[in-house]
Amino acid sequence: MHETNDTLDASAMAFQALAWALMEESRAERLLSLTGLTPEGLRSSVMERSTQAAILSFLEAYEPDLIACAAVIGVSPARLVQARQELEP
Repeated sequence: MHETNDTLDASAMAFQALAWALMEESRAERLLSLTGLTPEGLRSSVMERSTQAAILSFLEAYEPDLIACAAVIGVSPARLVQARQELEP
């Protein structure tokens, strides 16, 4: 996707980032490992801002993923970082 998607709020970006992360098994496993979440824990807490922030923080920790995810969902990498900041307490 090459267009800019300025209509997404921080939570929507986290959900799209999660969908992107789960598309590849090794990346999904890394997400769970680095965030400390289990599949069940992720399912039960995905609506919580702290979990959404953790998803975006996961992307920040590995710049190639941050850039790739941003391109797919149509936002800048900086916007994903800003979204994580908005979601943190």
